[in-house]
Amino acid sequence: MMKIKKIIWVIAAVLSIVLTVLVFLPASWMALLVEKQTMGRVSLGDAQGSFWRGSAFIGGAPSGNAPLTPLLSGRFSWRISPLLLLGQLDVAVENPASLSQPVTLSGNFSQWTVSGADLMIPPERLEGLGAPLNTIGPSGQLRLSWNSLQFNRQGAKLDVIGAMRLEMNEMSSRLSAIKPLGSYLLTFDWKGQTADLALNTNKGPLLLSGAGGLRDGRFQFSGKAMAEKGQEDRLANLLNLLGQRRRDGDKDVIALEFK
Repeated sequence: MMKIKKIIWVIAAVLSIVLTVLVFLPASWMALLVEKQTMGRVSLGDAQGSFWRGSAFIGGAPSGNAPLTPLLSGRFSWRISPLLLLGQLDVAVENPASLSQPVTLSGNFSQWTVSGADLMIPPERLEGLGAPLNTIGPSGQLRLSWNSLQFNRQGAKLDVIGAMRLEMNEMSSRLSAIKPLGSYLLTFDWKGQTADLALNTNKGPLLLSGAGGLRDGRFQFSGKAMAEKGQEDRLANLLNLLGQRRRDGDKDVIALEFK
């Protein structure tokens, strides 16, 4: 009987230690999780608080000894329900400087839903992601918006259902003296493990258009770039950097092909 009591006390002590460790997990654990899930492309900087309730800024993976710099404005704060230990997801993320409203994630490890919102992205900070963005040197206004997104995990495969829009307004580049080059809209229609996308120009001297998608993990896109009538000479050098020229009817266009 004494041995049984000792075993019970040992088990209770171990469970108490485990629960204490889980409750007081530092926010740095969230940073490690983000880096793992993004394969090191994105990291969390200056993580404060705990794994369950904390805050940090989002940054791109630093190169060499360069410090981690924010990719998005403001700090993201999160709240994770302890129901996570039972396999249930109940997460809330806020950042008034970047998000139009708080984003919630609910469901379980196999199926979850992300609520809709708008995310403002400072294009100048995207240079921290490396090539080719650090060469293009983009500036303007980027707004990524989505309705409710549904995620379904089946083994190593992840299905995504929903629609997203990337509005690129008054965009410019250090490669061109013409500012702005134009405003554009890129739409995504996620259908499980595939996605259709379309690119269109709303206005501007640089006209971009095309369509493509994600198939079997491969990105494919076929489009064209051309100058607005009367802007051909001013945009000639930039267009030559984008790709090879071809005839499209009675116009010279630049083929944008990714396969």
